[in-house]
Amino acid sequence: MSRERRIVAELGRPETPEEMAARKAAASKRHRDNQTFGNLIAAIVVCLAVVLVMVLVVVRPGLPEREAFDVPAAAAAAQRVVDAPLVVPALPEGWAANLAELRTGADGITTWYAGYVTPDEQFLSFTQAVDANPTWLVTATEDAPPTGEREISGITWTEHDQRAAEDPGNLAYVLTTERGASTVVVAGTAGDAELQTFAEAVSEQLAAGE
Repeated sequence: MSRERRIVAELGRPETPEEMAARKAAASKRHRDNQTFGNLIAAIVVCLAVVLVMVLVVVRPGLPEREAFDVPAAAAAAQRVVDAPLVVPALPEGWAANLAELRTGADGITTWYAGYVTPDEQFLSFTQAVDANPTWLVTATEDAPPTGEREISGITWTEHDQRAAEDPGNLAYVLTTERGASTVVVAGTAGDAELQTFAEAVSEQLAAGE
């Protein structure tokens, strides 16, 4: 007994074999397309889950510790060619020197320089010039105007506070003094407490070298 053909509402009559075949083919294609899209979404979700697990679970190595310069050793080597006693500030734990070297400028003036990263990740440095002149000091401080004086460990320093300036860089706060043959510039971006600690350590070394 032959199977009755399906009456299609849109046609108002039974569909022909060709129409039936076309309908089934279209339905099969839609099914395959839906499966492909679903598989794609599932694959993306799985990949994202794997990446998330790797980020959360895999232990990443920490950053290497910053290697500090040996300021006393550098000063001992530099002292062989400099007559004035070189400053080597004794700082508490947490301070790290990132540079310490003897320099000779185009003007022939020899300077002993050391830069430090503070415990609060700020920057401070000192520059000790031997037999400097006023022109050297103006250049070293970029002609920062004086704003007062500070007495630190028995030494009078001229203060150049530029922290309210738009872009003072590493000269946000500057202290300058002359002691014997040395002209010393302390400069940096640290806050008051770290500035005081650093200036005291430099001042004590200057006083001890007299």
